[in-house]
Amino acid sequence: MNLHELPPPTLVTDARGLERVLSDCAGASRIAVDTEADSFFSFREKVCLVQVTVGERDYLLDPLAGLDLRPFGAVLADPTKTKIFHDGEFDILILKREYGFEFRNLFDTRIAEAALGVEAPGLAAVLRARFGIELDKSMQRSDWSARPLSERQVSYARLDTRFLAALMDAQTPELAARERQMILQGECARLERIAPSLSVFSADDYVKLKGARTLDPHGQRRLRELFAERQRVAQQLDLPLFKVLGNEQLVEIARVGPRTESDLARVPSVSPKQARRLWDAIARSLDRAEDLGPIHQPPRPTPKDGEPQFDELEYELHERLKLWRRMRAEQLGLDSALVLNRHVLARLAQRKPVEERTLVATDGLLDWQVSLFGPELLDVVRRGLREIPAELADPARRRGRGGRR
Repeated sequence: MNLHELPPPTLVTDARGLERVLSDCAGASRIAVDTEADSFFSFREKVCLVQVTVGERDYLLDPLAGLDLRPFGAVLADPTKTKIFHDGEFDILILKREYGFEFRNLFDTRIAEAALGVEAPGLAAVLRARFGIELDKSMQRSDWSARPLSERQVSYARLDTRFLAALMDAQTPELAARERQMILQGECARLERIAPSLSVFSADDYVKLKGARTLDPHGQRRLRELFAERQRVAQQLDLPLFKVLGNEQLVEIARVGPRTESDLARVPSVSPKQARRLWDAIARSLDRAEDLGPIHQPPRPTPKDGEPQFDELEYELHERLKLWRRMRAEQLGLDSALVLNRHVLARLAQRKPVEERTLVATDGLLDWQVSLFGPELLDVVRRGLREIPAELADPARRRGRGGRR
């Protein structure tokens, strides 16, 4: 297929243009949707573009031109119309966060491809394998907040939705033939329910950085203050954190504890330009760290939204369930997350079901998973509850699991 022969997309920047999109959607049974955000250029990413394909028409909805996207929410929430995404979780979350949209009747072509056992379900690879279409992905990390959009950005953006309906048509009979529709349906229902996390910054989360726990007490304090200062600077400059300083750079600066700008410039991976630009902020952090004194007992990091908190028994049971899931996924030729997602796995470790009625009541566990995996899951839990307490009570066996946390 010659992509250059496609009719040009329509850029929608005002209410009148959106009315045309909504009119087309009103007569359509399926609508392909994607978004572009500025995650690589802003402290808090925003929706910069919404791509919509209806039939043979490709639209680019531009909220940065002052377009009010809220009327489009009715389309996304309409259960009579199939909304087709490819790897839509991020798109759905950011649209929910920014506009409060609701979603019904989703079909995610990446999930469908993964449910069919495809190891590389990214859009470019899938379109190449199925249709011989070559996508140029060089614009993936371009600045989508910049205006005007370049011709290459416009060409790139419209292709993210152009072929999703054809892809869905190819996948649907294959899913039916392999009796894997329930995997897609379960995951798409999960996407409809997901909610944006309300993450709150905590300076104590410095302990999550790789290498943080290798620092001495003075280095721990320096890292905590540097971690907090990076957050402040990034927010002030409206930059993503990595464009201020990377995690490895933070840890190394904390390890060295530079006294001057020249010392900072000699820290591996810190450029002279970064040293000049950031020295005042870093110096403030290091002075604050010296005043506050060393951290002898590193804090416990704050859990992510929905992140489970396990005691030792639950942790070990969770590890066994993860091992079972990995083995079962290999047998079925599936991604592990499609056998059981991580939230359900954590709930099983915490609820410890030993009979079917308790298993069935586990939030997020789907009927097909109970039918296919129920006896196996109960067996893993029952055996774990018999064996793990003895393992935890045996010092020799506990030493054999050193470094697991």
